[in-house]
Parts: sequence; structure tokens; C-alpha cells
Amino acid sequence: MNQFKYAAKGPTGQTVEGLIQATTKAEAVAELRRQNLVVMRLDEAGGKRRGLGEIRFGKVKIKAKKGELVIFTRQLATMVGAGLSLLESLEVLCHQAESPGMKQCCENLVNSVRGGSDLSTAMEACPLIFNHLYISMVKAGEISGQMDIILNRLADYEESADELTREIKSAMTYPVISMVLVLGITAFLMIGVVPTFKNVFDSLDADLPAITQFTLSCSDFMRANVGFIAAGMVGAFLALRIFKKTPRGHLLWDRTMLRLPVFGALFTKVCLARFSRTFATLIRSGVPIMSTLGIVAETSGNEVVRRVVSSSRDCVRDGNLLSEPLSQEKVFPPMVVRMIAIGERTGSLETLLEKIAEFYDSQVKAQVKALTSLIEPLLIGFMGIIVGGVVLSIFAPILDMVGKLSGGQ
Repeated sequence: MNQFKYAAKGPTGQTVEGLIQATTKAEAVAELRRQNLVVMRLDEAGGKRRGLGEIRFGKVKIKAKKGELVIFTRQLATMVGAGLSLLESLEVLCHQAESPGMKQCCENLVNSVRGGSDLSTAMEACPLIFNHLYISMVKAGEISGQMDIILNRLADYEESADELTREIKSAMTYPVISMVLVLGITAFLMIGVVPTFKNVFDSLDADLPAITQFTLSCSDFMRANVGFIAAGMVGAFLALRIFKKTPRGHLLWDRTMLRLPVFGALFTKVCLARFSRTFATLIRSGVPIMSTLGIVAETSGNEVVRRVVSSSRDCVRDGNLLSEPLSQEKVFPPMVVRMIAIGERTGSLETLLEKIAEFYDSQVKAQVKALTSLIEPLLIGFMGIIVGGVVLSIFAPILDMVGKLSGGQ
């Protein structure tokens, strides 16, 4: 039998340290788990242990690769659930990390946990990788002693959120790229092609149709002011970004996004899906309701929703039901408010919130497919009108002159 020195989290969140007799590390971890302890560190008694002096202080200011956090969470949940200690799991993940940001973050976590720090406290040094929601759920896992269960829920949440983000990007990428191509082709025709025909028309001294004269005038204006037009577009883009960073600009932009003719309904459903899933995950993980509402507000992704949830949090603090202030806001449909009210009365709020999240997730996927099939013919038609209009305006007088010459013969 070997003797191992351990540090673990008890059922009430307290740190427990001591010695345990076991043949192997795996048996020691299994025995501690049977005692409802979450193993933070396990070393052979008498073995060399790194101390607090090796803990890396300071924040990690490098982001991880896209999707790497989802993989990290799922693998950590799997290893902790399989009986590995938290420290051993983090060491394995540190060796597997691909991006410099995640590798440096894992090294910080390993050194901090080895030095006796809680995992949630160690994660606060990596704010660009672990947000407030993530840290709060890990802290709830430490307090409840259900770290593997909480990590699995967190992994499910991260995967769902990542999938939702991909759906939105797929809906927006196609129209954006198509519009850039249309503008690029139009600029090429107006600046590079149309001026060559202007010299031909001037030499013939022919009467030009109104559409041809308009196209030539636009071409002359664009050639004479191409620098100002480019600078104006760049300046407008930068001014919009700066305006969006102001409180008033952020609110106005997000409110406009929710009111767009076609995409507004999609953005609203995305906000409701994110709100419901985040709320349900935090409540089911044991995070207090006031902390949950604060996290949900900050991670909503929309300033309008954030303000609504923040004001609702104040009402809940005063002893009111959450459904009461939400019912007075247009951003939350009556169906969502009624289900939240039923959940509050029956004590099954997290279950109904998950149902709401699943419903809006399916709605977002269906609307993304519908928008993709709708946008494609619209953009093709728009491209045909713009490009076809330019080509027609150039060749109309040429065809007219050819017709006159043929009639004269």
C-alpha cells in the first residue's frame, strides 16, 4: 500500500487536505470520490511538490483558437468524470493545447491548482478565454462537489452556443460576400470599362439615350472622386464602429438589429435562445438566482435584452416574480413569459427554460435555411439588374446605330 497526500473539495465547498492509503492513484481517487470529495490534487506522500512560488501571476491576454474552449471543457469533464484528479486532467490538457493562448492559460491553471488555488479562482487570470458565466459555473461545481456533472453541462452549453453562432454566421456570410462581389463588379465596370466607350460615343457625336447619359455621368463622377469615395466608405465604417462602442450607439444599433425587416426576427430568436439556455444551465447548476440574472444580462449579446434583464433583476430583488417585469417588455413574446411564469409556480423553471431554448434553436435553424434559399435568388436578381443595367446602357446606342446603318443600306 502507498500513501498519498491529497487536497479536495468537500460537499459544502470547503478545502479538505489529508493522507490516504491506496495501492495506486486511481484507487485513491476512487475512494475519495466515494466520500463525495472532488479531488483537486493528489501526490505521493514525501514526493516533491511545487509550491506557491511557481504560480504564475498576471492575466493571460491571448485568446484561444475558435472552438478550442469547447474541446477543453468536454475533455476536462470526461477526465474528471473518469476518476482523474483535477490537477492530472489539467496537465494532460496542457500538453494537448494547440494555440499559444490556451497553452499559456493551462500552464497558469496547473501552477495555480498545484499551489492550492481553486480552479475558479485560477480561471479569473484568463478573462479572454473564461468568461463570467464559465467561472461562475465552475465555482458552483466546486461548492456542490459535482464538478464532473457541472463541467458536462458547461460543455453541452458551450457546444450549443458554438453551434448557434455558426448558424448565424452561415446566414450572414453569403449575402455579405455576394454584396461585396456586386459592388466590386459594378465599380470595375464603371471605372475600367465604361470610360472606353465614352470616347467612341464622343467621336460618333450621336444622340445617346437617357440611361446611357446617366451611366456615363456616374462613371465620370466615380473616376474623378474615387479617392474620396474610398476614404468616405472607410471613414463611415470606422465612425460606425466608434459610435457602436458608445452606450447610446450600442443600444441604438442593437435595437435596430431587432427591428430589421427580415433579419430582425432571426436576431430576436437568437437572443431568446441564448437567454433561455444560459438561464437554464446556471439555475440547474446551482448558481443563485441573483447571480444568474446578472450573468444572463451580461452574456445576452444584445444591449436591449441586457437592460431588460437587469431591470427585471431589480424587481426580483424586491420580491417579485421574474415573469412580471418580463411581461411588460416587447422583446419577450407572451409564450416565453407564460412558460417562465409556469416554471416559477411549479418549481420547474430550468426545465421549461430548456424547452424554450430548444424551441428557438430549431426556429433559428429553420429560418436560416429559409433565408438562405430566399436570399440566393434575390441577390442573383439584384446582381442581374445592376450589371445588366450597366451593360444595356452601353450597348443600347451601339445597337441603335447598327440598326440605322443596316436600314440605310
